[in-house]
Amino acid sequence: MATTNDLAVEPEALRASVREKYQEVALHPGGAFHFHTGRPLAALLGYDPSLVDSLPDRAVESFAGVANPFSMRPLGQGDRVVDVGSGGGFDSIVAAHLVGTDGEVLGVDMTPEMLAKSRETVRVLGLHHVEFREGIAEDLPVEDGWADIVISNGVLNLVADKARAFAEIFRVLRPGGRLQFADIAVGRPVPAEAVCDIDLWTDCIAGGQSCDGWRRLLHDAGFVGVEVGSAVDTFRDASGEANARTFDVFGHAFFARKPQ
Repeated sequence: MATTNDLAVEPEALRASVREKYQEVALHPGGAFHFHTGRPLAALLGYDPSLVDSLPDRAVESFAGVANPFSMRPLGQGDRVVDVGSGGGFDSIVAAHLVGTDGEVLGVDMTPEMLAKSRETVRVLGLHHVEFREGIAEDLPVEDGWADIVISNGVLNLVADKARAFAEIFRVLRPGGRLQFADIAVGRPVPAEAVCDIDLWTDCIAGGQSCDGWRRLLHDAGFVGVEVGSAVDTFRDASGEANARTFDVFGHAFFARKPQ
């Protein structure tokens, strides 16, 4: 795995900047951000409208994903799911409905305001099979082999040490378990000076990989059966669209398996 000196940005400095930005998304979801949020975003990304419409505003308004991780494979009744970077809890709540009360959903996030919001939302909704824990992608507070499925949405591009994050995801999956995540892919190289710019990381640009780059990271972590979903114009008509066009940025869903 990479050492801190090998990484383009200092991990804790990046985390502090990400926390600051997503604190605002939690506390002021109607604010101006470089990305889409809430119900319009869920519609853009193809989430089941009947499920989204059934949820209260607080469950949806802080959603800030980039594609639909559920589009790659259906979740099954009774599955155990880990949501890496669960934010305001929207994807965890969707997963909870899909796995039913015989399943379990464990969301992990590092932003206190997001954790407070998601915990209160599942309490209000009576989703007793959903839990949220404080933690980071590079050090997940989950037992070895606990999860049938790991999901994540627009989070791994914000992680400085992606190799470590994928190793952690691999660890918490059972043999044969699945990773279904959504993230941004860049179609044009990001210059070296831009890769070191934390603001471009939090704008979901500098930390992105090409589709082939994401494939390499997954293979290096030990995953097999990698698939890449169709491109989604995630930043269309958002304030971050100009940067997205500069680097040919689109959202994709990705699928991979841990070998049996």
